[in-house]
Formats: sequence, C-alpha cells, structure tokens
Amino acid sequence: MKKVVLSSLLAASVSVLATAQTAVNINNGAQQQQNGGSVQLSQPEYNAYTNATSQTDPKAKAAALEAFLQQYPQSAVKTAVLEQLMGAYQQFDAAKTLTTADKVLQVDPNNIRALALEAGLRKAQGDQATDQAQKSADYGQAASFAERALKATKPADMSQADFDTIKKQATPYLYSAIGIDALTRKDMPAAISAYEAELKSVDPETTKQPAPYLQDTYFLAQAYYGSTPPDYLKCSFYATRTATYAPDQFKATFQPLASYCYKKFHGSDEGYDAMKTAAAANVFYPADLVVKPAPTPADFVNQLLANPTTDLATLALSDREFVITNGTPAQADQVFAPVKGKEVKVPGVVVSVTDTDVMLAVSEDAKQANPKIADFDFKLKEPLKTVPAVGDAIDMIGTFDSYTQKPLMINMINAEAAVKAPAKAPAKKAPAHHAPARRKR
Repeated sequence: MKKVVLSSLLAASVSVLATAQTAVNINNGAQQQQNGGSVQLSQPEYNAYTNATSQTDPKAKAAALEAFLQQYPQSAVKTAVLEQLMGAYQQFDAAKTLTTADKVLQVDPNNIRALALEAGLRKAQGDQATDQAQKSADYGQAASFAERALKATKPADMSQADFDTIKKQATPYLYSAIGIDALTRKDMPAAISAYEAELKSVDPETTKQPAPYLQDTYFLAQAYYGSTPPDYLKCSFYATRTATYAPDQFKATFQPLASYCYKKFHGSDEGYDAMKTAAAANVFYPADLVVKPAPTPADFVNQLLANPTTDLATLALSDREFVITNGTPAQADQVFAPVKGKEVKVPGVVVSVTDTDVMLAVSEDAKQANPKIADFDFKLKEPLKTVPAVGDAIDMIGTFDSYTQKPLMINMINAEAAVKAPAKAPAKKAPAHHAPARRKR
C-alpha cells in the first residue's frame, strides 16, 4: 500500500455518520410551558422548523435550514437544526459540512457527531493533500478532534442507546485518524496503540474486506517496522494479513514488506507458510506463533567466510556488502580486496545526483529505509547526459575504489550510467553494378 500511499483502492475513507439527529420534543404555541425537556416555539417558528426539517432533497433541506437559522438565530432548537444542516451538507458539500460542524461545536463543544465528522473529513483532506506540511497539519487537526470525540460524554437529551450507537460507529474511524497522525509524526508507539484499538473495535470479518481497516492493518505493520528497535515479526504478520486479503491487483504492493520483515527476523523464507496461515486466521499476532530468530549478522559473516566453497572473487554483491557492513575490519578488507580496481555494473535506486556524483541505495536495507539511504557513491567520469530523478531505478558502471564501514559507503570511481548499446543498423547492400552499355557500331 498509500503510507505504501492512499491512492489505492484500499485508501482510508470517511465514515458517513448517518445516524438520526437528536430528537426534539416541540410544543407549538407561545402560551404552552416547557414540560419534561420539551421546547417551546411560537407558531410561526414551529411552522418554519417543520417545513425545513421535512425536506427530503439534501440541497433543499440545507437551504431551508439556513433560512430558518437566519430568521431565528437564537432559536431554542438551534443545535438540533445545525446538526440536521450538517447532515444535509454531508451528502453533497464537504466544505460546508466542516463549516457547519464548527458552528455546532461553538454551541455544543461536546457534540460527538460534529467531532467525529471533523475528524473524518480532516483526515480525508490529509489523505488527499500532496504537500507534506499540509498533510501533517490536516492529520494533526483530525487527531485532535478524534481525541475529543473519544472523550465526549452523553448529552442529557440523548438516550444511552443512541449515544452508544454513534460512539460504536465512530470509534474505529477516530482511532484511524489518531493512528495516521502518529505514524506521520513517527510516533510509532502511539500509532501502534491507535491502530490496535481500531481493530479491536470492529467485527473481525470486516478487517478482511478491502476497506480502511485492511489499509490500517498495513499501517500497523509499518508502525512495527519503524519502531525502535523494529519488531520484524509483527511487521511481517500484519503486512502478510494485508497481502492475504487485499484484492489481487494490490497484493504485490503489500507482500514485499511482509517478506522482507520475515526474512529480516528469521534469515530466510523457510517456515513463512505458517506465518501466512496464522495471519489469515487471526486479527492480532497469536501467542502460539513461534518463529526462530536468524543467526546474528556476525554469525552469518563467520559462517560465510569459513565455508570452503565461498569464492571471494565471485561473491554476490549483496553478500560482499553484508560482510563489509557487519564483519570485523579484517573481514571487510578480506572481501573487498578481490574486487578493488575492478569494474562492475550495480543496480540501485537514485538517492541524489550531481554533475560529479550519483548516490544509490543498493542493498535491500538501504532501499527499504524511509527515506532511502545511499550505500554506493559513484564518482562520474563526466556529467550524465540524461540525469535521472531521485527515486529512479538505474544501473551504474564503476570501479571499486574504497569503502567505509560506519556508516557504510562503497566508493566507485570512473563511473557512468549503464546504457544499452544501440541496435546496429542492418548493413546496406552495395548497389548492383551494371556494365555500361556498349555503343553500336
């Protein structure tokens, strides 16, 4: 998957809180007294209220309710009318829905419907924002309203059953708003807490459907991956569950993180089928799922170099880089010496590019990092004719020159972009030779 991005089919969406507005018991007549929570309206105001609230077309209803509020700005039913206006706008105008929700909260700061709509709509704005600062600001506002909604208490004029229904419907979306804000701020413990609370608040079957809950399951995987230290097992579990239930066209988006985290913990994909089975059957990581941790990086290095079949001259680039990163200085020199001064083609993802250097993320760790980390520095022979963009996957040709272990950087010289040789044009046939015509005598 969006962070994966939110432009996929699984993008989180706003919940339409289509619950009934607060019931208002109205006495129509100026001479009648308030009794047991009823509201006293004059006959003209009562007629205007009835006309506005009985409209069935959302646009007509919104216009009638706006007219009522303009005519009776201090009406005893102002909050109820604003709630209905908010519900009408929700069906066709998100901006006016937010404006009306603001007005509801001015007169009723504890209104759970308005708070939930503010959270949902502002999260949706963040999902759609392309500017990162704006996205973060929208998510921050959404989370603030969501936290207020979760703390909201039942108003006196609402039944407990109605309040519980609204709270149950809104709760997963509120935690989703809190989760994406925390994930964006890289507050992984808060993101994990919010997303787990979201998944606990819904029917387990709904978490299998291509809807916000499945998207947020993937975000939960990302939160575990981004934790300090990373929890690779839970990262793999939640990413695997997402990949399992995602529509076929999106499985390839989610599977790489699932496989990467599993291999990062276990060392290989051996036993991954048990992870897939558990992830398909459980919303949360089960206590009885046991995966043996991989040998330490130092163990791998020692095993690799002690293996009599290991040929240091032909060692795979990924293995060579692993030893340089995780071995002792002597072991790093041992695997670098056979290739120093040799030219090689290296595939990677562009991290930065100038007239003199191309920095690539080459290892899986470097490419999975957010942002990506350069682990190869190519010193160019000359500026590239076609300059790649940051994030492009390219091949570079260069000569091994030197390296540093901490932080890892492998330095290449005499570098250039690898390009396919142009196809040779077919050889032109020599023009047919014709002997000059003889003159007749």
